[in-house]
Amino acid sequence: MFSTQKGAQTPASENGKSLPAVPLLSIVGERARIEGKFDIADSIQVECEVGGEMNVGGKLVIGEKGIVNANVQTVDAIIMGHYEGTMVATGNVEITETGRVSGNITTDSLVISKGGFFNGNVTKMNGEPQNHRSIQLLDDQRPMQFSGQR
Repeated sequence: MFSTQKGAQTPASENGKSLPAVPLLSIVGERARIEGKFDIADSIQVECEVGGEMNVGGKLVIGEKGIVNANVQTVDAIIMGHYEGTMVATGNVEITETGRVSGNITTDSLVISKGGFFNGNVTKMNGEPQNHRSIQLLDDQRPMQFSGQR
């Protein structure tokens, strides 16, 4: 059910030198279902059903057979299976052509491949809401929020 694949992820090189491979913990089992609070220091690939909370220090990969119904905090995510919940990703989120997502995502970058499904809200991390501009009143030096079309 659990396995660690050494060399499953090869990080980008730094200054022309290869960085060591990051181990990828895999949870496999078509009929397996696990639930709870999970703190994973590195990356993880899920090929079963997981529920609860997940804090992932690297990349979360939800495989085509994976079903995750959890609140997730991660760096990056690749969703090839099903995800439902609230996700905060400090890096990139990719929903592949087989990926199905229902919920809210906060991230810097979201990519949805043709055929991928997303139903929910996206919030750009560390960004102002769209259609909101900060304006300055000339006779009053207080900043004011303006909402609407340009």
